[in-house]
Amino acid sequence: MRRRHGFSDSRFTLAVLGLLILAGWALWSGGILDGPLARDLRTSSVYAAPGVELDEDAAERILGNRRVAVGVLEPGADLREGCHSVRGAANGTVVLMISRDDDEFATYGCALLPDADDENFGRAFVAEMTIGSGIDQFVDQPLEAMKLIAINYDGLVRAGTVPDGARTISPSLPRYLVAGAAVAAVVLGSALVYVTAYRTGRSAVLRRGRREAVDDARSELTAAASVLAGQILELDRQYVLVTGGSGRGKAPVSRQTAAQRREFAARYRRVVSDYTELLTEITRLDAGSGRNVEQLVARVEAMTARCRSLAFLRVRDR
Repeated sequence: MRRRHGFSDSRFTLAVLGLLILAGWALWSGGILDGPLARDLRTSSVYAAPGVELDEDAAERILGNRRVAVGVLEPGADLREGCHSVRGAANGTVVLMISRDDDEFATYGCALLPDADDENFGRAFVAEMTIGSGIDQFVDQPLEAMKLIAINYDGLVRAGTVPDGARTISPSLPRYLVAGAAVAAVVLGSALVYVTAYRTGRSAVLRRGRREAVDDARSELTAAASVLAGQILELDRQYVLVTGGSGRGKAPVSRQTAAQRREFAARYRRVVSDYTELLTEITRLDAGSGRNVEQLVARVEAMTARCRSLAFLRVRDR
């Protein structure tokens, strides 16, 4: 039984661990740690920092569903760090970070394409150098700069530098739902295990209490039966005298009438008969039956009272 319980615990632990890993993956891939830049570029193609004058909706319509993302940051921002921060959010796209630097744009491109750091390194390098070409002339017309970025990207596609096809955006809400479901499963599973363990422990305590009560009752029964056996032995010696038995220390019976002796003998025989039956039941007692033990204790106590009454009758009649 212990081995089975331990096996169940290990399976539950593995299940909880798996759900926690799933929840962590869903939260991380859903962008739980994303900053404003990565959060916007995860589900759109344009990000404009606070204070930057840009019609984001119009810029997104210009870029369409191309695999390109543009972050327009505040002047003096770290463009390289911005590009690095969107690697998970804008994976599979050509990303261009731009910020105004007096009368021109500061640019930094990163091609987050498959195998960009391996066999497609050269193509990625060309894409990063080309995607922002010529936009400095539109420093006061950011939407025209977006149009030129779209033209540059289309040229890269025609040249085979970047793969053709539309960008696929995976919304983070389903991943949050998966993470929430995993966390809820862990919480509910833990609560179920706690309730089950609590009920099992409480049941074990109750069973132990019942066993202790039965053991106490059996000890009480043993003690009471010993007292009763001593009374029976004492009454047996008196019965021998009453019925005319011989032996040293024989007490005279001249002060008793024949009717009194017959009454004592009859009551003694009934007590002995009942004691024999009771002793048989005690010998056959089921160890797990607490109710029977209590009943036998009551019967022993009642018979003890009968023996005490009979002994008193004998003393009184002397």
